[in-house]
Amino acid sequence: QVQLVESGGGLVQAGGSLRLSCAASGRTLSRYAMGWFRQAPGKEREFVARIRWNGGNTFYAESVKGRFTISRDNANNTVYLQMNSLKPEDTAVYYCAADRDYSINHVRPNEYDYWGQGTQVTVSS
Repeated sequence: QVQLVESGGGLVQAGGSLRLSCAASGRTLSRYAMGWFRQAPGKEREFVARIRWNGGNTFYAESVKGRFTISRDNANNTVYLQMNSLKPEDTAVYYCAADRDYSINHVRPNEYDYWGQGTQVTVSS
């Protein structure tokens, strides 16, 4: 079992920055990949970014490439999502997720095995 707890959400003006954190506990995560997803009201949950615990390979949705950066701190079992140049359309609940199959860049929510409770990000125009 893996437990995930997100933090760092909030209200920010367009063009601003936020850093989300996801603290992971439970199983050894060295063979997992970690992902960030987001869900806006009335919309489906969508993939944002992904990173392997072992090796740090990253993968991004086109909509955030160049603005968001995913990283991990192995010593503290924490994954981060640095979000820069935020836009109102980035407003959503952001979720951290863990995938036991790190070999493929999964982008569908049902391909992930564990989820956090989410943290709200609101970008005002």
